[in-house]
Amino acid sequence: MEREEKQLEASLDALLSQVADLKNSLGSFIYKLENEYDRLTWPSVLDSFALLSGQLNTLNKVLKHEKTPLFRNQVIIPLVLSPDRDEDLMRQTEGRVPVFSHEVVPDHLRTKPDPEVEEQEKQLTTDAARIGADAAQKQIQSLNKMCSNLLEKISKEERESEGGGLRPNKQTFNPADTNALVAAVAFGKGLSNWRPSGSSGPGQPGQPGAGTVLAGASGLQQVQMAGAPSQQQPMLSGVQMAQAGQPGKMPSGIKTNIKSASMHPYQR
Repeated sequence: MEREEKQLEASLDALLSQVADLKNSLGSFIYKLENEYDRLTWPSVLDSFALLSGQLNTLNKVLKHEKTPLFRNQVIIPLVLSPDRDEDLMRQTEGRVPVFSHEVVPDHLRTKPDPEVEEQEKQLTTDAARIGADAAQKQIQSLNKMCSNLLEKISKEERESEGGGLRPNKQTFNPADTNALVAAVAFGKGLSNWRPSGSSGPGQPGQPGAGTVLAGASGLQQVQMAGAPSQQQPMLSGVQMAQAGQPGKMPSGIKTNIKSASMHPYQR
């Protein structure tokens, strides 16, 4: 009897130690998620998950060890129930359970799930038992096929994305031509300083003189006047004389006929 009690105490101590380590790891991970989420990286999250997984596996090994007694055969009976605040209980539970009363005992000492959860579990077990072996095998094969196709698509997308990142982009322009065009537009580089042959006038360099422009304009007007009716010649000559008095402006050879707005073509 004493040997079994000592073995139970040693198993409980090992179990409490493993649970405390797991609790500390969970606390630190939750603290990172709540306070350091802006600096948290995916490799750090994976490391935290790996640590928690390892601790859970160690806890399962302790429970399945041959020297660990079956805790399900042990019965816990509450000796004292009180609605008053218990400081020792507060310290042992780190402030989570302030009193050990009739309200909290069913929750903390329950060895079975809630009746609703237990009923759902029974329903799932019954539904699973109704399915035959052939139908279950077909569903398993269908699910495996869907998972395989999904994994194949994901791996294909990853390969294409990696290949697209490594493959250099095809160049669709010539950098030399682009630089030459920018230099020509911005600084006039490479443009020829062309001047017309009749630029020996009082105007600016590279621009035709006023005499050359007027001479060309008068010749154009003479051609137009020769082919125009006789009644329009006085009006055109008057326009020529008025514009000739303004130096530096080319006389206009455009004929404009202005009709009164009262002369509507559909008036009766």
